Amino acid sequence: MLKFICYPRCTTCQKAQKWLDENGIGYEIRNIKEDNPTFGELEEWFGLSGLPLKKFFNTSGLLYKSMELKTKLPDMSEEEQLRLLATDGMLVKRPLLIGEDFVLTGFREKDWAEKVQK
Repeated sequence: MLKFICYPRCTTCQKAQKWLDENGIGYEIRNIKEDNPTFGELEEWFGLSGLPLKKFFNTSGLLYKSMELKTKLPDMSEEEQLRLLATDGMLVKRPLLIGEDFVLTGFREKDWAEKVQK
């Protein structure tokens, strides 16, 4: 079962959820604001994703900007960045779609279709 991690008020998350529903794709939903990913989960997802860690940050979010992370992240270790992400779900890029062997950050229909409509 896929894990769909989202913030219900986010329009991109709503679009992604609608796409999953329209394509008959089963998933387990999780509100990132109420149930923030743990350090261990983030570490595992980062490893599975093959993406640079920066792709896990919600760079357009207010919290990211107010914490001036654009200038701070380059000086932080991967572990420090993962620990920071685990402190607040609003720092994490969403939606996240997690399968057994993949992790997608953000919603790009083409990427999602390639992964889930095999």
